[in-house]
Amino acid sequence: MKLFPQFPPAFKGLAAGPANPRTVAIAQARRGVDAGLLVWSATDERLMTALVLAPDVPLEKAVACLPACAVATRNAFGTLAPPETAVHLEWSGGIRLNGGLVGTLRLSGPTCGLGEIPDWLVVSLELDLEPQAEREPGETPDRTALSQEGCGNIGAMDFIETWAAHCLYWLNTLETDPKHRDLSENWAGLAWHSGNELRLSLAGKTVAGKYLGVDEDFGLLLKNDRETCLLPLTDLLEEG
Repeated sequence: MKLFPQFPPAFKGLAAGPANPRTVAIAQARRGVDAGLLVWSATDERLMTALVLAPDVPLEKAVACLPACAVATRNAFGTLAPPETAVHLEWSGGIRLNGGLVGTLRLSGPTCGLGEIPDWLVVSLELDLEPQAEREPGETPDRTALSQEGCGNIGAMDFIETWAAHCLYWLNTLETDPKHRDLSENWAGLAWHSGNELRLSLAGKTVAGKYLGVDEDFGLLLKNDRETCLLPLTDLLEEG
C-alpha cells in the first residue's frame, strides 16, 4: 500500500494531515505559494485534494479550470475503475458514479472582477470511498461511495496520482486550445443533466429549467417556460 502519492514535476504535494486540504490550499494561496501545490488527505472513508493555480487570463476565462479538473476526474476513473463504471459530471461540480453522487468539485478564489486576472484559484475534490458514518440510512439515498459501485479496490494514493496527471494534461489544454474545443467536447459527453430538467440553488436563489448545454465559457444554458437563461460558470466561484 502506498503511503504517499507521487506527482508530476509541475506539482508539489503537501499532506494535510487531519486538516481540510481546501482550507490549507486557500491559506497557502493567500500567502503567495507557487502554482502547482497539491494538498491532499485520505482516510478509510474519504479522499480530498486541492490544487492551487495561478491564472494568466481574466476570471471569466480562468474558471474553465473547473471543468478541466472535472474531466480529469472522469479520466482517473476511466484509468482505475472497472470498464463498466459510468461516470457523469454535474455542471455545479457533482461527480456521479453509476448515477449516484459520489463526490464534489469546488472552485475557490479571491474577490475579483470578471475582466481581471485573479491572483490565485483553488480547485478542490472530495470523494467518498466508503459510506459516511454520519449519514443515517436512507437520509441521502442519492449518495453513494466507491466501495458501493464496484470501485472499492481503487487505492486513494493511486487515484490522487492519476487525477493529478490528468489535471495537468487538461489544464495545459486551456493554454494550447484557448477555444476549449477538445475540453468542451469531452465535457458535453459526460454531462449528467443532458436533456433533463435541472434545479440549482446559487447565491441564495433557485433556478430551474431544461438543460440545453453550455456556452464557449462553460456557462450553463437553461430553458424554462418564460425564457432561456445563461448562468456563467463564475457563479460557482466561492470566495476564499
